[in-house]
Amino acid sequence: MTLANRIIMAPMGSNFAEADGTCGERIQSYYEARAAGGAGLLIMGVVAIGFPHGTAEPYQVGISDDKFIPGLSELTKRVHAHGSKIAVQLQHAGKNSVRDIVEGRPLYVPSIPPHQKSDMMLAITPDEIARFVRPSKQPEIKVMGKDEIQQVITWFTEAAIRAQKSGFDGIEIHAAHSYVIAGFLSAYYNQRTDEYGGSIENRARLLLEVIKSVKSAVGSDFPVWIRLDAYELRTPGGITLEDAKIVAKMVEEAGIDAIHVSAYATITTGSAFTEAPLVHQPGGFLDWASEIKKNVSIPIITAGRIDQDLCETAIQSGKADFIAFARKLLADPELPNKWKKGDVESVRPCIYCYTCVSEIFVNERVRCAVNASTGHEFEWPVHIAEKPKKIMIIGGGPAGMEAARVAAQRGHQVTLIEKNNQLGGTLNMAALAYSENGLLLDYLINQMKHPNIQIKLNTTISVAEILKENPHEVMLATGGQYQSTPAHSKQQKNAWDGESLRALLSNGSMSQHLKSRLPIWAQAGLAIAKLIGLTKNYRALQQLSKIWLPFGKNIVIVGGGLVGCELAELLVERNRRVTILEEGTHFAKEIAIVRRWKVLDYLKAENVSLFSQHKLISVQANSLTAFDEKNQKEIQIPFDDVIIANNSAAGREINSDLEKTLSENKIKVTNIGDYQNLGYISHAMSSGFNAGRTC
Repeated sequence: MTLANRIIMAPMGSNFAEADGTCGERIQSYYEARAAGGAGLLIMGVVAIGFPHGTAEPYQVGISDDKFIPGLSELTKRVHAHGSKIAVQLQHAGKNSVRDIVEGRPLYVPSIPPHQKSDMMLAITPDEIARFVRPSKQPEIKVMGKDEIQQVITWFTEAAIRAQKSGFDGIEIHAAHSYVIAGFLSAYYNQRTDEYGGSIENRARLLLEVIKSVKSAVGSDFPVWIRLDAYELRTPGGITLEDAKIVAKMVEEAGIDAIHVSAYATITTGSAFTEAPLVHQPGGFLDWASEIKKNVSIPIITAGRIDQDLCETAIQSGKADFIAFARKLLADPELPNKWKKGDVESVRPCIYCYTCVSEIFVNERVRCAVNASTGHEFEWPVHIAEKPKKIMIIGGGPAGMEAARVAAQRGHQVTLIEKNNQLGGTLNMAALAYSENGLLLDYLINQMKHPNIQIKLNTTISVAEILKENPHEVMLATGGQYQSTPAHSKQQKNAWDGESLRALLSNGSMSQHLKSRLPIWAQAGLAIAKLIGLTKNYRALQQLSKIWLPFGKNIVIVGGGLVGCELAELLVERNRRVTILEEGTHFAKEIAIVRRWKVLDYLKAENVSLFSQHKLISVQANSLTAFDEKNQKEIQIPFDDVIIANNSAAGREINSDLEKTLSENKIKVTNIGDYQNLGYISHAMSSGFNAGRTC
């Protein structure tokens, strides 16, 4: 198989199939978009060999019957039309077959799985738990005998034949991530005493028998490779790198054509998921892939948060032969084409918020926080407008910029009005708290260079001026607003909220009251930083914040949502002692589940005090009073500074006068972003995209 380049779309579960496992327009369009984007090879993820047996997702692709061939064939045809190749990843989820649990089928396992303790469910809200898969009765665990082992081999073999008939260019056998084959490979999960347990040679027997049967069925010239764990992290006695090296050599001798190196972590705590398989550390699997590559002569594929520079280095240095991208191609299917043209700045970045995979946990279809069209390619196309219009967008935050980008791309003339002297809105503060958000800020600002977009900074506009311009449509993207709270006074020098922090750390001017909170030297330093534009650059601001912040050592944050928890991360990294008060029962519920696990585990590891069901009553000079609802008593908490992080609301809930006046004057008004409702980056991007797409 010859590929156009070394970029591979990594296999992912997407929940984009139809409920019966067939490939409809949604999933066909999704893969076609990635083929059109220039990836050399796409690997269709987690295709169920025994569908519905062995499935983990409600909308998983099936390949267990000839009825699946027409949809699969149409999908491969559409991918091939763009010059890409496509392989299918064949999978049986083993002990992770959630649908088997729900629908009363036995779970196939090599041995009775050891009992595992995990705190991952503690961070899940009641609403999310209601959407988790919950069996109505105790799952049936089936330790696989010879008949079940042969059944699995047959399923893999017949699936491989159907894949070949459907026009796929290759097959990846999923032997990783704690699924059925990986269960046999792992000494932790495989406690068998027969020829399928014990030594690594015995534990690899099922994999080798699957390979032999599949290769015999599809022919020696048809590409077949495996996905293999280099490690099972947090798993005593689990797969090690030495195990992986031995298995790699064995499968090479069995005729496998490549090895796709991955890893897995037992979910003893939620953040383990971001160690593996969805690694947060850049290039997290590269060194392991390199070690395996030294042991074999066949090509090595690997994935794991690899940017362009690291990609080039890995290939040139011989650590890997092909690089697989997953999240990056959800964010921007055109990434390969853009890299090829050298147009790196126009690549829409993944911000590693884990919105995508978090949807799988609650049985929803995958979505991308920065690319609203992911999974909607078939129903949300962006077409050139038949008749260009004048579009006015008020507010230059992420929603306003995304709407401007899409509207301009369609041929409309866009005027983007921002009252401050820089674009980005609250995304500037979000980038300071979580630097990956800054990648999106950079991308959106770069997109505003489109010739159809006119930007007006430092501008407020009246209804009369809008009517004079006579736009076809006005989009209101002025963001959320901060509400005053009777519990504290804005005049108190050591009491802050989002509004005062944004004024302090943005490039705009500060009020006299805000200045008075700071020592003279800090006023002067901040004035210089604003003058030379340091506060316009989130990277510079991050470095500046490591040297100085206007807070003492002991900080209380009121509000344990997304804003409060990400702010706590920032402050802990800058050596502050942090306490968070949250009125509700759960923290960070606005953060996607997988990133929430990571954030909360980090805060706990850094000894942040997390008080749920605590309501702020009043703020004094150096302490606050809160009501502890669990114990039904008031408590006092001392601080050097207090930050109110729960006093924002959708802009139109606070002031919708402009919206009403424009509507009364027959101007079409579209509300987007946090002005419409408080939804943070994901809502800002999706509402902006759809406003630009439909205007």
